[in-house]
Amino acid sequence: MSNYDVIDAGNGRIVKTWHRGVPVEDKAIEQLKNAARMPFIYKWVASMPDAHYGAGSCIGTVIPSQTAIMPSCVGVDIGCGMMAVETTLHREDLMYPVEYPEGLRRKIELAVPHGRTNNGAEGDRGAWHDIPENIQQLWDDQFDEEYKALWSKHPGARAYNTVGHLGTLGTGNHFIELTEDGHGMVWVVLHSGSRGMGNKIGQYFTNVAKALCEKWFITLPDPDLAYLPRDTEEFDDYCKAVKMAQRFAQVNRETMMAAVLNALGIQAYNLGRKIQCHHNYIAWENHYGQNIMVTRKGAVRAQLGDLGIIPGSMGARTYVVRGLGNPDSFCTCSHGAGRAMGRMEAKRRFTVADHIAATEGVECLKDVSVLDETPAAYKSIEAVMAAQSDLVEVVATLKQFVCIKGGEEKRK
Repeated sequence: MSNYDVIDAGNGRIVKTWHRGVPVEDKAIEQLKNAARMPFIYKWVASMPDAHYGAGSCIGTVIPSQTAIMPSCVGVDIGCGMMAVETTLHREDLMYPVEYPEGLRRKIELAVPHGRTNNGAEGDRGAWHDIPENIQQLWDDQFDEEYKALWSKHPGARAYNTVGHLGTLGTGNHFIELTEDGHGMVWVVLHSGSRGMGNKIGQYFTNVAKALCEKWFITLPDPDLAYLPRDTEEFDDYCKAVKMAQRFAQVNRETMMAAVLNALGIQAYNLGRKIQCHHNYIAWENHYGQNIMVTRKGAVRAQLGDLGIIPGSMGARTYVVRGLGNPDSFCTCSHGAGRAMGRMEAKRRFTVADHIAATEGVECLKDVSVLDETPAAYKSIEAVMAAQSDLVEVVATLKQFVCIKGGEEKRK
């Protein structure tokens, strides 16, 4: 039995939504309708239970297409996603030789640059100051030549900080956590993306799409839904750039994970399952007998047997899931709990005391720099999971006891 409802978007178009029991704001619904009415949409748009209003398009959206792509519907954190590693250790195995649990957090914070200072300018604490040799080698081997080819053709897509962001966490909802499953085993979980590279690519090609649509006198329900037709050179260039940014994001997570495990003294023989999944990306897939391009913005592929990771908030559980291959959602599930309110609203509404109470039992930042990430700023992860019981099944339930988030500080 499917859990979805249908929204009539007009012009014979629909949105299939998995929103039951989870609030979704009206302006997010309007974004879904606008996307569904685009002329190149294949069948329908699907909306996940963590859906919420986003820049350009609704976060928690699945957009299938055969003939065009909308860069803003991929977003600027291209390839953002999750990685989780199951260990064979119990929590008490990590209680050495540091002050626990503060020492564990400090070890991870020293191993992985995180946060941002002075809007990411020179000396930013969230980037490498002196590029480690292994980071430089990774960049040279896997990205340097391809990236130069991109910005040589599209100078506006060039980010000033690329290799300096490889192996770094970032800010916002990106995190590294030590968690414990129902059997008492420790998992390391992290969330991050393509950092400055993906941000610049996303912004640049969204503007390219807007310029082309204006040139061709195309009327759009929202300027941010500007698109690149499949038969254009810009479409091809954008797809190549996205593919590179997605690979950067994956390598970024793998690099951070290796640094965390090394910092904690966890060896290869202490490891169990490893899971990686994007949730801001494009992929060519076969659905209903047709090869189509699927854009997932804040959504995870959940084909039959796929393993995925759906986090809650700093004080909530994370779920490791297995996809059920539901065709109505284009084999997709949510990417997290989803925001219940914007960042500025969370900062206005909650105090540091509220945040401390909400994160009791979790070793994490408990100051004003992360108030926009406090648990109450997010929807109930339990409600989200209930709404998508026809999309995934739970494999493991994780609860964090250490959480590293990168706050943002601005110099006076």
